[in-house]
Amino acid sequence: MTGTPRNSRRLAAATLVAVSALALTACGGSGFSEAGEGSGDQTEATDAPLTVLIGSSGTAETDAVTEAVSSWSGESGIDATVNVASDLPQQLSQGFASGNPADVFYVSADSFAGYAANGSLEPYAEDLPGKDDFYPALREAFTYEDTLYCAPKDFSTLALVINDELWAAAGLTEADIPTTWDELAETAATLTKGDTAGLAFSPEFQRVGAFAAAAGGGLVTDGEATANSPENVEALSYVQKLLNDGSASYSSDLGAGWGGEAFGKGQAAMVIEGNWIAGAMSADYPDVEYTVAELPEGPAGKGTLQFTNCWGIAADSDNVEGARQLVEQLTSVDSQLAFSKAFGVMPSVQSAADQWSEQYPDLAPFIAGGDYAQNVPAQPGAVDVIAELNAQLESLKTADPQQLLDGVQPDLEAVIADAQ
Repeated sequence: MTGTPRNSRRLAAATLVAVSALALTACGGSGFSEAGEGSGDQTEATDAPLTVLIGSSGTAETDAVTEAVSSWSGESGIDATVNVASDLPQQLSQGFASGNPADVFYVSADSFAGYAANGSLEPYAEDLPGKDDFYPALREAFTYEDTLYCAPKDFSTLALVINDELWAAAGLTEADIPTTWDELAETAATLTKGDTAGLAFSPEFQRVGAFAAAAGGGLVTDGEATANSPENVEALSYVQKLLNDGSASYSSDLGAGWGGEAFGKGQAAMVIEGNWIAGAMSADYPDVEYTVAELPEGPAGKGTLQFTNCWGIAADSDNVEGARQLVEQLTSVDSQLAFSKAFGVMPSVQSAADQWSEQYPDLAPFIAGGDYAQNVPAQPGAVDVIAELNAQLESLKTADPQQLLDGVQPDLEAVIADAQ
C-alpha cells in the first residue's frame, strides 16, 4: 500500500472542486440558430475579439484558464476575454436566444446533444489536427450524427479507493487488492467491522453503473436502449447481494452525503469514487492515508464510467476560426497538463497520459480507466430517465433487479427514439 498519495498533493488541493464545473453545465439550454448559419464557413481567423464563458470550480481554475487564454491572445493578436458564469446553462441559453452568445464555452456531456441538434454549436472539431488523440469514449460523447462537434476539455473516471489503516488492521496487504468481483466481495466482507462498511458508494447509476460496464452492459448499446439487458440484471444482482450481505452500503445509509465523506469519516473502508476525491481528502481529511486501484474486473472484464465537458464554439461566432485555434491551444498536451496541476482535472488526450501518470503515480488508476470507460447516456431526456432510475436504486436491496430495469426500459426507448 502506498499511503496518502504524496506525489499528488499539488494535484489534490486543486481537485477538491474540479468536477463541480460539470454540475454547472449539467442542464442544457435552448439555442435558436439553424445549423449551417452563423460563421461556420470561415477558413481564416479574423481580428474579431473572442469571449470565453466558463463554469469555474474556483479561483484556481479561473486563473489557469485566464492565463492560458491571455497567453494565446498575446501570441495570436486576437483579443480574448474570459468570463465566469454564475449560471452557465442559463447564460448560454440567453446568449443563443439573443443571437449574441459567447464564442467559446464549456459544454457538459448531458447538454451537448441538445445544443448540437438545435444548431447552437459549430461542428469544428473534425478539423482539429489532433482529434484522434482524444480518448475514443470522449470523442463519442461529443459526436452528433457522426460528426465530432467539440473538443473534450478534460475528464474524470471512477476507481476503487482504499483506506490504508483499515486495510492493514484487517491483515490485508497490497497483494490482496481485489481484481475480480469475487475478490471484491470477499475483501469487502473482511473489511466490514462494526459500524464500518467494507465498501460504499452512492445510490445512483453514476456509481452503480460501473458494475454494469464491467458486466458488459450499459443503458445504451450501439444506439439502442438496453436498460433491461441480462448484463445489467447481472450487475444489479451482484450489487444487491453485496448490500444484503452487509459488506457494502450506500453512502446515504451511512449518513454521508457522498462516498468521499463516508470514506473520510471512516464509515467505509473502500469506496467507488472519482479522482475529485483527492482534493476532498486533502482539504477535509488530510490525515487519512489511502490507495487507489482500478475497479475489479467483472464478467466482461474491466469497466468504469467517465464524466466530461467539451469546449463548445458558437455557430453564431464572428470568429469561428480564431475560436478553433484557441481551443486547439487549450487542448494541447502542455495546456492540459498545466490545467491538471492548477485545478486537478485529467487530460483528455491520450498522449498526455504517461506524463500525467508520472507526475501523479498514486492516482494513475483513474487515468488508466480512460482506456475502457463508458459514458453516461446523454441523449436529450436521458437525464430524467437516469434520475428516475436513481430513485429506484435507493431501494435495490428489496427490489427485483429485472423488474426494476424493465420499468426503465420503455422510458429509455422513448428517449432514444426521439433522439433519432
